[in-house]
Formats: sequence, C-alpha cells, structure tokens
Amino acid sequence: MELRQLTYFEAVARLGGFTRAAEHLHVAQSAVSAQVRALEAELGAELFTRTTRRVALTEAGELFLTRCRRALGELDGARHDLADLAAVLTGRVTLGATAVVGGYDLPQALSRFHTRHPGLTLALRSGLIAALLAELDAGTVDLVVGPVHADLSSRFSARRIAREQVVLIVPPAHRLARGGPLPLSELRGEPFICLPPGSGLRAILDDAAHRAGFEPNVPFETHTAASIRELVTAGLGVAILARTAAASPGPAIGVRELRPAPAHPEIGVIHHRDHRLSAAARACRRQLIDLAFE
Repeated sequence: MELRQLTYFEAVARLGGFTRAAEHLHVAQSAVSAQVRALEAELGAELFTRTTRRVALTEAGELFLTRCRRALGELDGARHDLADLAAVLTGRVTLGATAVVGGYDLPQALSRFHTRHPGLTLALRSGLIAALLAELDAGTVDLVVGPVHADLSSRFSARRIAREQVVLIVPPAHRLARGGPLPLSELRGEPFICLPPGSGLRAILDDAAHRAGFEPNVPFETHTAASIRELVTAGLGVAILARTAAASPGPAIGVRELRPAPAHPEIGVIHHRDHRLSAAARACRRQLIDLAFE
C-alpha cells in the first residue's frame, strides 16, 4: 500500500469523482483510476461503486475512508512536527524578563533550553513589565517573563509559572531593620523610595498604604528594583520590594515581612495573542512552563 494510493482514494471520495480528483491533484485521470484499482486489489474489496453518472463509496469504502483520513492526518502532523523541529534547531528567540520572577529559576530554564537546542539563538532583554509589554506589542520580543497584573490587556495571553511576595526593605541601621512581621502603618511618616506613578510597584504601595490609613511620602523615585535597593542602602528611605529583588545579591539592607502582606501579581510567561509564535518561541514557552510544574 502506497501513500499515493491513499491520497488519490481520499481525493476521489472527497471530490465525488475521478475527473475532479485528477484535476485537483494535477495528474491524469487514468493514473488516479489505476492507483485506486491497485488499492482495491490489495485490500480485496471494492471501495467505490462506479456508474456513468456518479461515483459513490461502498460500505467498505466508508469504513476505509475513516482510517485513511486518520493515517493521512498523522502523516501531515508528522511533517509539521519535523518542520517545527528544523525551525527550532535554526531559529531565534528574544525573551524579555523583569527583575521580579518570584521563586522561578529562569537561568535554569534557559540552560535546559540551550542544552536541548544548542543551534538556536537566544537573546535576553531585561526591563520593567510595562516596557517589555510594549516590546511585545511592537514584535521586538517573542515572550515576556514577569508579573501578570490584573489589568493586563486581553491582547496578551499569560500562563502562571511562579508566585511572588512583597516585603519591606530598610537601611541596615534602621530602627525596623530586624524583627518579625509588622504592619505597614508603622511606616507612617517614613520617606519611601519607589518606582514612578503608573508602575505596578507604585500601585501596590499606594493601595497598601491606603489600607493602612495613610498616604505614602515618596520623595525619591527611580526606575529599577536595583536602584531602589541602592537608595535604601544609602539611607534615603524605606521601600517595598518583591522578595526576589530583596533576596538577590546587592548592597546590604534590612528585610522585614509585612502583616498583612500586600498582594503581588503572579509571575507568568506572556505572549501576544495576535502575533504567531515561531516554532522556536513555542518550544521556549513550553520549556519555561514545564520547569514551573516539575
């Protein structure tokens, strides 16, 4: 039994005749007829009833058509899989990531991906989530790993891969540098260092302070988690920060848990719904998600 025979048989059944099938397949009608007859001989059953006016499937033909289409579908799927594999082996992925990724081990995920696909080019960009989402819109990054805020636009799709927690950071010699969980209300009157208005972290601070009964005093604004930590270490104020950023290597700080802890968005891998992911980007996304759920 040959693939060509299955293809010709399915075309005749779908198009309702040998002439139409031959035209669709760009071959001679005699070739289609000969291949279908050879298939019938091998199967030992007539697949079509033929008259001068019409061609119709026999009962055997109906049964065989179901299996034939399944087999052709599997072969077509195999072709796509092999094409995707070739694209992954030679493709390129641009990944954006924020400094805040919860307990997710991004370097480990990327290391595994590189080991599986050593011929693929992987570019990593860092930044705040708003800027990275703008790059997703522009198509300059394929995927983003970062916090998934409640107001994330419906044009983006996100899959959770980690959780994050908000903590308080203070200068090492601050009166609150040590101890257990404390209410944010104890920071009333303290100068805060934070990202600018419109950022996710600033929204978390404003909401938590409002719940604690005060408006935060933010005399110092900066644009990265790393610079927030540097300014806190220098004694210019206190800050709330994702535990990931607070626990990363850097200048000395005091870290305290808050009670109640302000909610932090979950960490996810995000892509644009309207931009078709390349085979390489799809493989990278699978790797990021797989590591999260091991």
